[in-house]
Amino acid sequence: MAKRIQFSKNGGPEVLEYVDHTPAEPGPQQVRVSNKAIGLNYIDTYFRGGLYPVPALPSGLGTEAAGVVDAIGSEVTGFKVGDRVAYAGGPLGAYSELHVLPAASLVHLPGSVSFEQAAAVMLKGLTVQYLFRQTYELQPDEIVLFHAAAGGVGSIACQWARALGVRLIGTVSSAEKAARAKQLGAWETIDYSHEDVAKRVLELTGGKKCPVVYDGVGKDTWETSLDCVEPRGLLVSFGNASGAVSGVNLGILSQKGSLYVTRPTLATYAVGPALQAMADELFELIASGKLVVDISQRYPLAEAAKAQTELSARRTMGSTILLP
Repeated sequence: MAKRIQFSKNGGPEVLEYVDHTPAEPGPQQVRVSNKAIGLNYIDTYFRGGLYPVPALPSGLGTEAAGVVDAIGSEVTGFKVGDRVAYAGGPLGAYSELHVLPAASLVHLPGSVSFEQAAAVMLKGLTVQYLFRQTYELQPDEIVLFHAAAGGVGSIACQWARALGVRLIGTVSSAEKAARAKQLGAWETIDYSHEDVAKRVLELTGGKKCPVVYDGVGKDTWETSLDCVEPRGLLVSFGNASGAVSGVNLGILSQKGSLYVTRPTLATYAVGPALQAMADELFELIASGKLVVDISQRYPLAEAAKAQTELSARRTMGSTILLP
């Protein structure tokens, strides 16, 4: 018997239940992990609220954690009981003391990275890895725009950009968050609460705009983001923090300068051996000190609803983790 968070209907944080749960024995290609730290992410609220469907109700929640292998299936060869592991994918259910998932979803966690660091950084860090190294391969001295630069993904993006020699312009909502983004490595910041983002981007780029804009906010920033992309540049829309982008008129892409748009997801990139290679690059940055994992909030697993409330209200900075 183990504890987990589940929900029996879609809704706000109040639908989350802290219950006793008996996890299954691992199937032939599965591993059971004893979670030591669990990551909290915006995508969790999409499943809870119904934006993303779940296979069945009641459903577990969460896709990211780090811990120790507790049991393995009969065909698993890459892991053994006692191994330190982390994951940011697989079936929902990471908000739990014990979680069963495919061995293919796991990566080996080196001793140089703690369980808390891994749980706080896996999904966000692998997201930045594919955004900066694969969706668009950033080059030194390029000027790019990244929305919500002081948030969980943004905090990692600022540091990774600095490590690559990239000039990142980060949008923020307060002077406090602007200072934080600059401290983490942002080249410049734009406070959208009182500054015109597109106008400032034009000024900061000498009228050129950006070859790539990274937008994890969604509905509220879609039009602004298009106005910040240089002709034949790329808008990477990778999240829906303000709601989904819908009703898109493709003609606007020609009007704004023959723009490209992509809506990527981690699951398409972190497949097979690529997953461990992506994680290794992330862990190396952490071990070298170029990427500092900022865990600004820690909550007991039982208080997951409170943690999600704070996240949705944008009252958090950096990463939030749950502790079983």
